[in-house]
Amino acid sequence: MSGVALFVFIDAFGWELLKAHLHFLEGELVHRSRLESVLGYSSTCDPTILTGQMPQDHGHFSFFYYNPAESPFGICRLLRFLPKSITRRGRVRRILSRILKRFYGYTGYFQIYNMPFEYLHLFDYSEKRDLYQPGGINSGSRTIFDDLRDEGVPFHLSDWRAPEESNLASLRSALGEGKIRFAYLYMAAMDAILHDDGRVSERVDAKIAWYDQQIRRVLEVARSRYKEVRLYIFSDHGMTDTKETCPLMARIEALGMTFGEDYVAVYDSTMARFWFLKPGARERILEALAQEPRGRIMHPADLANYGCRFPGNKYGEVFFLLDPGVLLCPSFMGEKALKGMHGFDPADKDTDAMFASNVEPLVVPRRLDDLYKLMKQEADSIKQTAP
Repeated sequence: MSGVALFVFIDAFGWELLKAHLHFLEGELVHRSRLESVLGYSSTCDPTILTGQMPQDHGHFSFFYYNPAESPFGICRLLRFLPKSITRRGRVRRILSRILKRFYGYTGYFQIYNMPFEYLHLFDYSEKRDLYQPGGINSGSRTIFDDLRDEGVPFHLSDWRAPEESNLASLRSALGEGKIRFAYLYMAAMDAILHDDGRVSERVDAKIAWYDQQIRRVLEVARSRYKEVRLYIFSDHGMTDTKETCPLMARIEALGMTFGEDYVAVYDSTMARFWFLKPGARERILEALAQEPRGRIMHPADLANYGCRFPGNKYGEVFFLLDPGVLLCPSFMGEKALKGMHGFDPADKDTDAMFASNVEPLVVPRRLDDLYKLMKQEADSIKQTAP
């Protein structure tokens, strides 16, 4: 084969972390640059990478949104009778998530996290389908893999559910056969380490060294079968070390209004999103939010600038975003503070993703949606040079 394009996704390996580890793939990477992320979490970032569209266009943001008329979780109301000493445990929640995922036939990433069972029937879930397979994007938008399939470009795609070791072995095997021209390697374990340890730890250093070793092995196999190997490495966001926590839920609950009757909210890790059901609820909640000094109510212009003005206020009428390093805890995502978190303002340096390559790209991606353009450029080039 004349050449192969390797795209390596490393979850949460941000620009600030790359700058602190300049030895990473030293001698291989000729280009390293900051890559602007988007507002939200991986559930927002991944569809943006795959489609080249901003969140309001591809239709993905956070996992849960208010939609009682079409909520699939009516059966979950029965779970509210279980003792909270059992249902608040992470392991129990993960088991219940697997059961519900199988029951509903979801193929995308599914996790109920710490969502209260007494409220779950008020919400719908945004990632019911596998993003990487046809029809996986909520808006119906095409992904780079739809393009590759339609254009007949032979490619290899990692299984996002599989361990990194398995994905690496599968890619090396595919490269060894010499039949693919495009590969997408999915590496997600760094995210969990950074959540647990923060950015400065021996485990983080060891993981980056391991990535260096494993990618060099991949390159060795690829160069034994291809004349040219173009390597592109990128992340979806960075990670911010936790400085303090904010009990925002308690501030709102102290207003004495009834959840599900006066208002509805989703308390994510770094933001809260609100819908208002009765007159006066908006004003009272906005007043309470204005008194919280560790965050800000996002102006509609801010949301529009970040590509998050969703039709019909699907993901919330009001967004309250915490300051970088401040964790909303407890939240609907968990009751314990993590040492690292992402999902803060994209303008903050610690939120920046990274891009690196062993060739100088014709067009350097500046924001996550630019990665699709680069992948499409490679796919078009491969198609033109196909025998």
